[in-house]
Amino acid sequence: MKLITFDGGRVGRLELEEGVVIELDVPSTREWFERAGDVRETGERLTLADVKLEAPIRPKKFFHTAGNFADHHNELTAVDWSHPVHKGIVFFQNVDAIIGPDDDIVYPEGLTKELDYELELGIIIGKAGKFFGPDEADDYIAGFTVFNDITARDIQRKEMESGVFSFSKGIDTFCPIGPYIVTRDEVPDMHELPMQLRVNGEVRQQGNTNQTRIKFPHLVAYHSPQIYSAGDIITTGTISGVAAVQPNPFDFYLKPGDEIEAEITGIGTLRNKVISWEDRYGEPAPQRVDW
Repeated sequence: MKLITFDGGRVGRLELEEGVVIELDVPSTREWFERAGDVRETGERLTLADVKLEAPIRPKKFFHTAGNFADHHNELTAVDWSHPVHKGIVFFQNVDAIIGPDDDIVYPEGLTKELDYELELGIIIGKAGKFFGPDEADDYIAGFTVFNDITARDIQRKEMESGVFSFSKGIDTFCPIGPYIVTRDEVPDMHELPMQLRVNGEVRQQGNTNQTRIKFPHLVAYHSPQIYSAGDIITTGTISGVAAVQPNPFDFYLKPGDEIEAEITGIGTLRNKVISWEDRYGEPAPQRVDW
């Protein structure tokens, strides 16, 4: 099943090949998971072309993983971080920064000059739970979505002087997810999903979920002491090819006008455009308030 949120918070099941949206009688996809999918249809059917897709879910918590893909972990050693990025790192993403498919990423020029992309798989937690092991974790994995972890590298570099990072990834509009949630039953092997991110049609990142250092049930179990709620998201970390590791990163950093396609085979393609602050708000970007 492909679950969507559309037109101001309505929930539906998407029949992609037919281009049909079947509305479901539930106030949110998060509640759909809380009810374990025991939800009726409203009887209304719409054409996909006539609806506006939104971020497919607004989780209660958004767990963010770093350094899990082997190739990306290796390339991080070439970046002049003050601290290493260990595979056990997790931090909370800002759920208020979530945007959906075809929503604009607003470039806050007063905050950053080094805007980067990171394609990741988002795992949807299907039920509440805590303190469980890898052998039980599979029962908690209920679906998947595409996540593009937009990052201000110059801010991250300063944060890393303390060995942590959060602000650099949690700025308004920096958390695109979508275009829908694919439920677990439609994904034969979550560890065999090709991944590719393109900017203006040019391939920037390419990989596969089979390249992770930690398998997803182990990852989900590892962070379970932080307490999962139904509909929470935990990300898997990104694949290789981010701008920050290139010989000249400024040839690759995002800029206003760039169009990004973040694709995971079987999960969907998430499209977003980068726009300037002035294009969104009609005035120059505010300057950063620093310490």
